[in-house]
Amino acid sequence: MASLIEGRTGSWEVVIGLEVHAQVTSNAKLFSGASAAYGAAPNSQVSFVDAAMPGMLPVINRYCVEQAIKTGLGIEAKVENYSVFDRKNYFYADLPQGYQISQFKQPVVSGGTLVLDLPDGETKRVAVTRLHLEQDAGKSLHDQHATQTYVDLNRSGVALMEIVSEPEMRSAEEAAAYLRKLRSILRYLGTCDGNMEEGSMRCDANVSVRRPGEGLGTRCEIKNVNSIRFVAQAIDYEARRQIEVLEEGGTIRQETRLFDSNRGVTRTMRSKEEAHDYRYFPDPDLLPLEISDDWIERVRASMPELPDAREARYVGEFGLSRYDAQVLVAEKETAVYFEAVAEGRDAKLAANWVTSDLFGALNKLGVGIEDSPIKASSLGGLIDLISDGTISGKIAKDVFQLMLETGQEAKAIVEERGLRQVTDTGAIEAAIDAVLAANADKVAEYRSGKDKLFGFFVGQIMKATGGKANPAALNDLLRAKLSG
Repeated sequence: MASLIEGRTGSWEVVIGLEVHAQVTSNAKLFSGASAAYGAAPNSQVSFVDAAMPGMLPVINRYCVEQAIKTGLGIEAKVENYSVFDRKNYFYADLPQGYQISQFKQPVVSGGTLVLDLPDGETKRVAVTRLHLEQDAGKSLHDQHATQTYVDLNRSGVALMEIVSEPEMRSAEEAAAYLRKLRSILRYLGTCDGNMEEGSMRCDANVSVRRPGEGLGTRCEIKNVNSIRFVAQAIDYEARRQIEVLEEGGTIRQETRLFDSNRGVTRTMRSKEEAHDYRYFPDPDLLPLEISDDWIERVRASMPELPDAREARYVGEFGLSRYDAQVLVAEKETAVYFEAVAEGRDAKLAANWVTSDLFGALNKLGVGIEDSPIKASSLGGLIDLISDGTISGKIAKDVFQLMLETGQEAKAIVEERGLRQVTDTGAIEAAIDAVLAANADKVAEYRSGKDKLFGFFVGQIMKATGGKANPAALNDLLRAKLSG
């Protein structure tokens, strides 16, 4: 979905690369046994290692390494048998060691690909450069005191995966699609919860502009954006800002910028550092990380079915449209729910109920599908009543609403409220006769060529039967009587 931006002096192309920091789903931190749980009281989950006390040595968390392996396999990347941890040197008050343990020249995962699902129905492959493991810094709190900054070290040492793309995206929409797909894969794998509001997935966007066909322009990095919507807004604003600067004869400075979500603008944070500014060198306290092929294959064997494979199965096995399949597989919980509803039933009908009626209800309630008041088995029971002719599709809508309000099963609601569909042709025929007799003038009009009156008769008969007449039987009997 690449698109050119029109400036005052002609067309411009935006070039985007993303760096995603994904917090590893793990009970403990990367190099200590301290808890990595979110939301604890400040500085209550800090080991001596995290606080950089003298003589404290890091010890690698094997589970975090396995999570990185799994993620690498999930993005079709190469898991390296040999990788090295480095020290990335810089000072912040919330970085007790004065350096961050990260990876530079020899990351644990290299290469990879994400297939983007774009709004126009097309797909695009974007290359992933690398995935490396690193520890998070603490958190500086600037809003707790008028003149002082507070520091919370709970996050210090938490395991992160930094996932870096190639600069192959050409619009904010493509960048948003990249983040949605990556977050979906991480959640399916269980390697990161993808919760951007809590900071467990953060994005740095590198943005530059150029004339079509020219080389890469000077990039600016927009740091720590915490929602997909804000990433798209930040990219759009930054691209237009750079175009305006260039068209006025200025130059773009390579720098790090922040996005102000309230004003919808980016602003300068600091000049952009290069790798040499951090004086990387191998961490002397950590041996190189060696990962055997057997370990990689064991992880591969434990992998779940991922979104793209699931989407292909829904299209091929269930006959769903590609759009419906994409909607259903975007979140693992939705796919699991849908498959439980569809098992042994008409998958297309199940998909319609999940993506339309259920999604609409959950949106109004403000809850996710994992907290749906209607369980998958209950929705399946409603679909069974439609399929076996117990109720019509129209009555099913009313039953669905009652299920939401009461928590009852569909079958119980139908029986208690007498909503069972009328399939007795004699009863339907009697209702038809009564309606036709009461509307003899319209019958004459219909027979003189006003075919559209057929819908009027159907509506009147449905009204007479409380909406419970079997639609197919009603239509057949009504046509026969009107043609007689």
